[in-house]
Amino acid sequence: MCGPEYVRTENPCSDLVKSQGNGKGDTFVALLIIMVNMRDNESPYEAQMEEPLGRVSILSYGSGHMLNDITSSCWFTYLLVFLTDVGLSPGDAAVVMLSGQLADGFTTIFAGELMDRFGHFKLWHAGGSILVAISFSSVFGSCVPCKLMGTNSSTLETVGYSTFAAIFNVGWAVTQVAHMSMVNCMTSNPSSRVSLVSCRNAFTMVANLSLYGIALLMFTLLQSVSVLVQYRWIAYVSISLGSCFVVIFLVGTKEPGSIQHSTDKNLSRISWAYWFKRVLYYQVALVYTLTRLVTNVSQAFLAFYVIYDLEMPQSSKALIPAIIYVCSLIVSVILQETRWSSWRLKLYFSAGAVLWILSGLGIVLLPSRLHNVMYAISIIIGAANALMTVTSISMEGVLVGEDLNGCAFVYGSLSFVDKVSCGIALYILESYQGTIRSNLVTAFGYSVTRFGLGFVPAACSLLSAIVAYTMDLPDTRRRPLVEPLLA
Repeated sequence: MCGPEYVRTENPCSDLVKSQGNGKGDTFVALLIIMVNMRDNESPYEAQMEEPLGRVSILSYGSGHMLNDITSSCWFTYLLVFLTDVGLSPGDAAVVMLSGQLADGFTTIFAGELMDRFGHFKLWHAGGSILVAISFSSVFGSCVPCKLMGTNSSTLETVGYSTFAAIFNVGWAVTQVAHMSMVNCMTSNPSSRVSLVSCRNAFTMVANLSLYGIALLMFTLLQSVSVLVQYRWIAYVSISLGSCFVVIFLVGTKEPGSIQHSTDKNLSRISWAYWFKRVLYYQVALVYTLTRLVTNVSQAFLAFYVIYDLEMPQSSKALIPAIIYVCSLIVSVILQETRWSSWRLKLYFSAGAVLWILSGLGIVLLPSRLHNVMYAISIIIGAANALMTVTSISMEGVLVGEDLNGCAFVYGSLSFVDKVSCGIALYILESYQGTIRSNLVTAFGYSVTRFGLGFVPAACSLLSAIVAYTMDLPDTRRRPLVEPLLA
């Protein structure tokens, strides 16, 4: 009698099935063959995913969010100022901002679900980038519905700007979710994942600096033209620069194969209920949302604060943000050299939160006669922003871990909460500012801009640090990168 026969099945995870023989020895041999075959099938892929990424891969990935970053910086820094300059009331300007944030938030949910189902991150990224490039010029352009209808009523202007703001944010959200979801699918090495996030954050700082350089150039060269023309050229130049980096990303970054690989192994998609049952999901969501509130709310009110509260020169609207982003860039580059572990993620995040609390206290109490102290505070804010942003996004990667079939939903759902909460916060603050003439003091004795730039980020930092301390993050220690990111 010949030995037991085995037939190959279509499922690579259970490659061999015994068809004859019923002895314990035969069963043991069959199991050994199955284990060896599974190892042969999975080890090369898993070993490849464990390998640290090279410098070129990290840099090309980081450049992929440049268009989103430079338009987002313009959105949060200049949109409210621009809309009030063209004649909208602070309340109407807040409506435009809120419409865009809501569109952004809801799109992240559907985009994350579709990407989990179908993959093709680069295709989604390219489509979203095209939508961003086409619609962004209209956000800072003239009111298209007003031209078509032949009227300039405030209601029609609000509807027109809100429509293009929503379209812009739909494309922005698709691009963001696709780009963030690629981190866990490109590598399973935690140090490389943090380096990808750190590089992405570094390019964010470059985008912000580029925007302020472009804006300063346009405001200087085009002083004789209207504000509308100035912002239109800022949009055109920003879109052109960001689109160049999108091309670099699409050419230099390979399409991750994790979702296709998981599909080949007949692994079922992870349901939403799986994440909703995990306490860590809510903790990471709260930390990430509070971090985004810190950065976005402070960015939106920074220009108002330095001009109206501190009575600094007009150039400070560009100089103070530039200092913040240079410091953030330096800290982001330093962070990519760190040997990351779970406790270090929590420690570095808490350090950033403490720095923001101190900065917020200084902003609230700083008198206008000591406005030069704001330059020192901006250095601290830059370091705090980098520490909190890099580590909070990295916590998302720790949450996802090896569950790659649900990574897009995690990033999409957390971004949804982030966008909606930021939109509501800015709407409330800006609407309240519209009820106060000449930026008078609030009921607490401070201006709305001082309250929004100092107290709100400090309070969010304190709460996020408390939540981070309670996290039970799994250990993520791995070897460092083979070569430094920006050597």
